[in-house]
Amino acid sequence: MELVARLAERESAGNPIRVGIVGCGQMGSGLAHTVNAVRGMQIAAIADIDPRRGIDVFAEMGYPPDEVTVTDVRSEAEDALRAGRRVVTQDALLLPALDGIDANVEATGVPDVGALVAWTSVNNRKPVIMLNVETDITVGLLLNDLARKNGTVYTVASGDEPGVLKMLWEQATLMGFEIVCLGKGKNNTINYAATEESAREEALSKGMNPKILAAFQDGTKTMVEMAAVSNATGLLPDVPGMHGPKVELDELVATFIPAADGGIFSRRGCIDYTTGNVAPGVFAIVHSDEPRIRKEMKFITRADGPYYLHFRPYHLCDLETPQSIAEAVLLGERTVTAAGAYSEVVCVAKRDLSPGQKVEGIGGRDWHGTVMTRADAVAKKAVPIGIGAGGTVARAVKHGALITTDDLTPDPDAFVYRLRQLQEGLLAKGAL
Repeated sequence: MELVARLAERESAGNPIRVGIVGCGQMGSGLAHTVNAVRGMQIAAIADIDPRRGIDVFAEMGYPPDEVTVTDVRSEAEDALRAGRRVVTQDALLLPALDGIDANVEATGVPDVGALVAWTSVNNRKPVIMLNVETDITVGLLLNDLARKNGTVYTVASGDEPGVLKMLWEQATLMGFEIVCLGKGKNNTINYAATEESAREEALSKGMNPKILAAFQDGTKTMVEMAAVSNATGLLPDVPGMHGPKVELDELVATFIPAADGGIFSRRGCIDYTTGNVAPGVFAIVHSDEPRIRKEMKFITRADGPYYLHFRPYHLCDLETPQSIAEAVLLGERTVTAAGAYSEVVCVAKRDLSPGQKVEGIGGRDWHGTVMTRADAVAKKAVPIGIGAGGTVARAVKHGALITTDDLTPDPDAFVYRLRQLQEGLLAKGAL
């Protein structure tokens, strides 16, 4: 690919890839510092509801206030970029429209914001790289289709689990293996009752948003990540919520295989996770009965097979995202996108819900997400998490119950809901 060489050429020509970041929380601010350290890239603009965050990040990277323009006006922002200044704005939709930006990274984690930013980016024929996987599992199939038709790139970023697991999937497939399972390590057991309030103290000690930490603790983030893997590869959760056993690294191959061979799966081709000592790693369990491949694996790895472990002991989140940016801008390549609608992450009540109640979003008090096959989700009329936030409870829901479309009326004004309706209509016609 020669990405480093191509970036060096752009640097020498005074034409680095100019990146916009939407959302300057933990992931967005971390990405800004990473891009700032990459020759041939620069952060041109940051959008955040709190402009101070963007100003502070630019200051940390060595840009004083007189080199940063704070504006929500497009003409002022473009004048600033042409003058070599950096831009900070509250308007998330300003960045996808700016001529002085080559690609945008969406890092808010809010499905509605992510949908609107991605939709606007691809309609402006500007690559968009998603650190917002919540949006992707809700309307990513539609956004990817639109981007391809518009001759641009929509992709989930490298560094998060979906990106690195898709890499393992590609590599194993190109070596002739059957992929039996793609999985991740989770560094704690799931606490389905976790909320912003219960996570606050730990979150603040780690510099995190309490709602985001709660979404990790209640399992929603793991479900989201693995649903994106499912939709990209066609692998499925074996059971709703996946199995999630606590096993150690040396037990993965014996566990994440079909029950007929001593494992836990009722089928081949699954997604799952473990709370053993695997985190922050990701893994693929692969299979081959081909004699020469097994001979090579025995020689190289000393493993007998026919099941083998491919293990990457880390994923580096936003630190790896510049690779996706470079591939999108320089090569027009995608890291990971939905190839089909195979899995959904749906809402399960964290507490009793009453008619008329407006429900909160991810990491809130009202629901957590669990992954299931799309076929199951459709049959059960389950509400996808991407359109759950802001919905109105239509009838009482008991703690622990699956929230259905009979129970909850989504917010009809939410942009992500409108895109989801469009995606469902196209799927029904076989147009996606």
